[in-house]
Amino acid sequence: MSIMEKRLKTLGSLSSGPMRVCLDAVQLDDAQQKMRIRIEYPEAAAILAFPKPEHLLLVRQFRYAVGHETLEIPAGKVDPGEDPAACALRELREETGYQARRVEPLFSYYPAVGYSSERLSLFTAFELEQLSGIEDEMEISAVEIWSIRDVLDLIRAGGMIDGKTALGLMAYQAGFATGKSG
Repeated sequence: MSIMEKRLKTLGSLSSGPMRVCLDAVQLDDAQQKMRIRIEYPEAAAILAFPKPEHLLLVRQFRYAVGHETLEIPAGKVDPGEDPAACALRELREETGYQARRVEPLFSYYPAVGYSSERLSLFTAFELEQLSGIEDEMEISAVEIWSIRDVLDLIRAGGMIDGKTALGLMAYQAGFATGKSG
């Protein structure tokens, strides 16, 4: 049985940049009415970049919503008309100064299906070359190379709070990417 909700009207909204938060009145199949919060957010892309075997390139970035700096893979919003893979490579270059000779899709998902339209496409990058320093100096405080084992230990210990990084690395370890050997 499929339960559907029909939006009756948007009661109010707040916009900031590419994001719009809406409070909607909806009607359920049984005619019951409820309120729902809906966040409209553009597609995003993120990239697990491997500068050498069994090592991952990570960035430190302050995240206002959680009130502190996080350790995560490079990521950002897909520009209108931009391919998600091109976005992932652009973010890699802007946030780390690296470029990749080989990029492969990992998978795409919706990080918060209960309230957000954001779709996140994950990629892997290999054969990296450092071209420059960080271009996004106002966002990224550091670029670090971590062993996969240390990142997995950090996830197990609860020290990795970024979902896309944890999920992406676990998917890669599970063999989702075609570039993973073994």
